[in-house]
Amino acid sequence: MGQVTVRVGGYSHPVSCEDGQEAHLIALAAEVDRRVASVKTMGGSYGEPRLLLLAALLLADEVHDLKVEVAQARAGVLPPLPATDPRLAERLVRVAERIEGIAADLGKG
Repeated sequence: MGQVTVRVGGYSHPVSCEDGQEAHLIALAAEVDRRVASVKTMGGSYGEPRLLLLAALLLADEVHDLKVEVAQARAGVLPPLPATDPRLAERLVRVAERIEGIAADLGKG
């Protein structure tokens, strides 16, 4: 059985895992730590248990949203596309025109 010590929210936690899963566990803890840091930026003064609870709720919310997306994808329901920036579309048209011009010049030679 493997064992690693992870840091989340400034606290060290020894955690056991299956052999070979140490790196995966460290990556998971880093994700939790990012959520704890996100909670800290929202303001307020929380102890470790509350920080971990709020981080867990953020992760649970994201998992819920992903489950809904997977269920919709399996059902063939496509999510609405985000609004596009008209400036981006214009830039893409200009880039495509430049590429076509370069291709035409290469074809002449």
